[in-house]
Amino acid sequence: MKALVQNFTNQLREAKSIAEKAVLAPSSNIENIIISGLGGSGIGGTIISELISDSCKVPIIVNKDYFIPAFVNSKTLLIISSYSGNTEETLSAFNLAISKNAQIICITSGGKILELAKQHQLEFIEIPGGYPPRSCIGYSLVQLIKVLVNKGFADKKLFDDLEKSIVLLEKENEAIKTESQQIAKKLTNKIAVIYSLGSTEGVAVRFRQQINENSKMLCWHHVFPEMNHNELVGWTTKNEDLVVVTFRTSFDYERTKKRYDICKPIFAKYSNEVIDIIAKGETKLEQFLYLINIGDWITCYIADIRQIDPVEVNVIDYLKKELAKF
Repeated sequence: MKALVQNFTNQLREAKSIAEKAVLAPSSNIENIIISGLGGSGIGGTIISELISDSCKVPIIVNKDYFIPAFVNSKTLLIISSYSGNTEETLSAFNLAISKNAQIICITSGGKILELAKQHQLEFIEIPGGYPPRSCIGYSLVQLIKVLVNKGFADKKLFDDLEKSIVLLEKENEAIKTESQQIAKKLTNKIAVIYSLGSTEGVAVRFRQQINENSKMLCWHHVFPEMNHNELVGWTTKNEDLVVVTFRTSFDYERTKKRYDICKPIFAKYSNEVIDIIAKGETKLEQFLYLINIGDWITCYIADIRQIDPVEVNVIDYLKKELAKF
């Protein structure tokens, strides 16, 4: 897994090359966008929706279920994202979208989804297969950028920002790994309480997922300002097993930052420690990818300390085997 994380910038470059070669027809009369995918395939949808939330003129919904909303019709752009191409829930949503005559584009490495896309003569972008899906966020996220730029819902400047992100991550590689090792020592065998200051919930979710899969530990996440209206009341008892981790960007809203400044001493009083991870870079994409990369490294180093295999997902394999009986 560490080799795959180290290869992240090369993956982004390859993904950019794939995107540049992909030929997609223009869409018309799109009134809403749905990105359907789960786990490592679905988190890219959450992140891209946050990246373009202040510029996209139609609503974007990230769907993580067997079903799709009732409003889906021929004016819906529905992006199917499944790395393996065989994700049970996404296949179900895909078939329902076909029956609703949605405008569908698939991002996958193969499997049944690629077969269906070809069978129904739908647009698709094929990405390299054979890796753990969670390690391929670069492939899927860049193709989502391609689709939304091509369809007119995202600024083509994102591709310039992508190149800047690659340069930044390569420049900061050793510093990122050093900081990640230090944070990993503080989080190992603790319960991470992950907070986003509003604009980076997708990054927080990604980190939670990576702690679960790579580090084989439980944790939770929440987002400001919503947590101020519920979870904050739960901070009443000292618990040395809790470590708060926040993801900070230069795009955090001023009032939300004030909220966090007030809450931070409360977290410090009742937890073991509070760790602020500060993004580097100028653009949103640079900062998002920076935070994703440092989060991935942290979870790999935790796996090293715990002497476990970050790649194995035996319990998920067991679940799929049991589901196959029905």
